[in-house]
Amino acid sequence: MPDGEPLTCVLIVEDDPNIVDLIRSNLVVRGFDTVVSTDGTRALQLLDTEEPDIVLLDLMLPDVDGFELCRQIRERSAVGVIVVSARGGERDKVSALNVGADDYMTKPFSIEELLARIAATLRRTRVTELGETSAPVVLIGELRIDLAAQQVTRRGEPVHLTPTEFALLRELASNRGKSLTHAHLLRRVWGTGYETETEYVRVYVRRLRSKLEIDGEGPLIITLPRVGYRMTAG
Repeated sequence: MPDGEPLTCVLIVEDDPNIVDLIRSNLVVRGFDTVVSTDGTRALQLLDTEEPDIVLLDLMLPDVDGFELCRQIRERSAVGVIVVSARGGERDKVSALNVGADDYMTKPFSIEELLARIAATLRRTRVTELGETSAPVVLIGELRIDLAAQQVTRRGEPVHLTPTEFALLRELASNRGKSLTHAHLLRRVWGTGYETETEYVRVYVRRLRSKLEIDGEGPLIITLPRVGYRMTAG
């Protein structure tokens, strides 16, 4: 890391000191900066004061519902959020994605897996640093998608998307009119190793539809049963 370059800051929201020590020690030795909160109120304060690059969020905190805290984080910030929870049920995973989580890991987990998930999430949240300056502007009806500036407007009004939402939209818009499989979208948006996590795509397509489609107009994203999705050609 070049001298003077800021460290990647990870906010760890977890009340189990053993897990905190495990995560923090492994992140610090790899050059990350870490801040820790054991409760929801403090987590929101640190979100504002420390401006972390990514949040690792346990759902089972003593003072707040983890899903509600995730929703509040997402309302305040587009920061990457990885839920790290002992609750491994499909319903919990879908619920976390619905309130804005970018990824979901079930305890116990390996440090290698955690690092891979962090790296994949940071790639999405830092896409503007990757030099996509020549990317085109996509126009579909009254929807304008500026792929370089990561800005979306409908009828001239800005549409606020999280980095993961925009990454999915970018893949669909860049291939509009083409059928894209679940595995393709997962690999391109979330990364290798996510190809079977089809609920990730379903939840995030639903989030995009709720933000981009207008009642009475034709669908923007077309579902291809048992295959994937296709964005209308315009």
